[in-house]
Amino acid sequence: MRLFVAINLPDDVRRGVWEATASLRASDMPIRWARPEGLHVTLKFLGEVEADREPAVCDALESTVRGTRAFDVVLDGCGVFPSSARPRVVWAGAEPSPPLELVQDGIERSMAALGFEVEGRVFRPHVTLGRVRRNPSRRALEGLDALVAEAAVSDGFQVTSVDLMRSTLGREGAVYDVRHSVMLEEA
Repeated sequence: MRLFVAINLPDDVRRGVWEATASLRASDMPIRWARPEGLHVTLKFLGEVEADREPAVCDALESTVRGTRAFDVVLDGCGVFPSSARPRVVWAGAEPSPPLELVQDGIERSMAALGFEVEGRVFRPHVTLGRVRRNPSRRALEGLDALVAEAAVSDGFQVTSVDLMRSTLGREGAVYDVRHSVMLEEA
């Protein structure tokens, strides 16, 4: 099964992000948009994991995150990865903060101890809104920069849990379900 560790957005924040990015989705861009119920901040992508390894992943997540105090995440603005010249991912940004970075780093280290590959890139917290379809023409993406700049994502929420998620790929995109949740301590 495909697993990852994430912070799921509260329903009201998901709705706000969805509404703020409506003009992006209304465009005729060759982009596969994420489902609103699946909006999240990925902390660590694990990939395909054998079912018998899931308990060890849950234990590592528990021991890493347990005792962490709830903290705030601020969402602000939209952008693309890796660059506007070759966009592959459209995202809403999550501002880096010490608590968020500490949680992500702890998860990265605990999963590395279980044999998962260490991410080679710097952690850039974000909510994936959509993925550009393969090999689009430049013309098909004309105006994407302007639409992204106009998307007024600006919201915040308190992180109260870190979740182990399963991703099931389908024709209509990925469907996510929570496999294990670690509750944070009240702030």
